[in-house]
Amino acid sequence: MTSTLMRASVAAGLAGVALAVSALPAVADAVSDFYKGKQISLIISTGVGGGMDQNARVVARHWINHIPGNPAMIPRNMPGAGHLRATNYLYGQAPKDGTAIGTMIPSFVLHQRLGGKGVNYDAAKFQWIGSSNASNSTVYVWHTHGVKTLQDAMKKEIIMGGTGAGSYTVLYPIILNNLLGTKFKVIMGYRSATQVNLAMERGEVQGRAGNNFNSLMARDAQWVKDNKLSILVQIGQKKDPDFQSVPLLTDFAKDKASREVLQLFSDEVELGRPFLTTPGVPADRVAALRASFDATMKDPKLLEDAKKSGLDIAPKSGAELQKLVEGIINTSDDIVARTKAALEAKGAIAGEVKSKGGKKKKKKKSEGN
Repeated sequence: MTSTLMRASVAAGLAGVALAVSALPAVADAVSDFYKGKQISLIISTGVGGGMDQNARVVARHWINHIPGNPAMIPRNMPGAGHLRATNYLYGQAPKDGTAIGTMIPSFVLHQRLGGKGVNYDAAKFQWIGSSNASNSTVYVWHTHGVKTLQDAMKKEIIMGGTGAGSYTVLYPIILNNLLGTKFKVIMGYRSATQVNLAMERGEVQGRAGNNFNSLMARDAQWVKDNKLSILVQIGQKKDPDFQSVPLLTDFAKDKASREVLQLFSDEVELGRPFLTTPGVPADRVAALRASFDATMKDPKLLEDAKKSGLDIAPKSGAELQKLVEGIINTSDDIVARTKAALEAKGAIAGEVKSKGGKKKKKKKSEGN
């Protein structure tokens, strides 16, 4: 009797294993069948030609070889509103079937927690696929303006170029003014970070915030080699190995309260250059996108292509990003209140760029306060 029961139990167990194993190809086949012959739109929150755009296009070229069904991937630039235009589109308007993927400067996560304007998304509900790298962000000034250190910027007014209100190009100067006493003024409204760089070269603005080292060295390494930039500060959890002489943002904290606020921005940098898809995508497709992304990050052809393009590959998994996002979204109300106070413009916005002609228009005095 016992022997018969044991044989029956073993047989049932083997049947279960066989069923589970046979289900694996079925899942893979279902994902492959879905993606075969389809196009994935890759929504990029920056303009053409910047480091984020370049990174997205290099990754896309190789990622399609690892996604089941080998769909095409079509980059689509959607700059505007400090990366909120692309973020809101991905969350609310893009297809919810896995045929829309976004890669955005992740300032939108903290922007949501701080109750920023224009938020029509929930960052925690995105399906985070992975990040190709994380690189410290920077604040720098063109070499002709006599500002070499952050302390210099506390004594002299510097005009910075900015894109939208939710972007690092605008957020960093404001928080530095309020917490550390710098005298940055921001001209907002540039369509992309590339346009800010061009404006800086023309002398229209004097500096820029929010460019990470990875983008800087991929696109404008010659500026660094020729000492065309004074890099005042880097934002991240620890110093970039190649820029040890540049101080960290948190090094300037005056007390525990200000350090906690500055640390929040430093932690956000760890999201790097993320890739994410919409809420509502079936779990098997999300799993396939994550697995294919992880495989792409190890692909020798991608690594070779990235090296030629001056891009670093130091990936984080989708699960790691999801945890980081949840940590930011769950920041204590006390720190959030202090951060909001530190982000009040208080005259930091000096004007906007006209839509035509590229010239500046000054804001009325009442708008700057």
